[in-house]
Amino acid sequence: MFTGIVEELGEITAVQNLGDASRFTVRGPVVTEGARHGDSIAVNGVCLTVVEFGDGAFTADVMAETLKRSSLGALAPGSRVNLERPMALGGRLGGHLVQGHVDGTGTVLARTPAEHWEIVTIALPAELARYVVEKGSITVDGISLTVVDAAADHFTVSLIPTTLALTTLGIKQPGDPVNLEVDVIAKYVEKMLPGGAAPAGTPGRGGTE
Repeated sequence: MFTGIVEELGEITAVQNLGDASRFTVRGPVVTEGARHGDSIAVNGVCLTVVEFGDGAFTADVMAETLKRSSLGALAPGSRVNLERPMALGGRLGGHLVQGHVDGTGTVLARTPAEHWEIVTIALPAELARYVVEKGSITVDGISLTVVDAAADHFTVSLIPTTLALTTLGIKQPGDPVNLEVDVIAKYVEKMLPGGAAPAGTPGRGGTE
């Protein structure tokens, strides 16, 4: 379980095509400190399993399903990525409960600078719109954010200078894809209501869970 508080802005250093999967090598000296084989690290909001690590980097295998349902398939050597380790029990929940299971992808539509922040508008897939509400939580590329405005096909978020400087949302431009994970509590509530149903399996740890 993650909180959506990015620990480090890492970099993809290599992508190996394995046919029905890919192997990513990611530079991230902060998140690899004390890492072990099998640990989880969220990469742009997708929970991946550490296969190898050393010299401030780690590798992770990403299945075709994850590449298809997230924006990881668009990454290449030199791409910057948001990195977060799972929250330790007893740690502070600085953002909100994040699973690292991407529900879908959106697209940056516009950036509107203000004096002390920047408003970013992101396209919202129709099947996720019912989970996104004004002042609710959403995860964008692994970043826990508060929804400012929510519409049927898009939503907006306001980004402070720290978020702009320390995450990929500082460099994403209109047309760029982003991973979206809606609040899992909303999905559980929907399932418990009469006639409700939760979405099918979502990608995480290199595949669906």
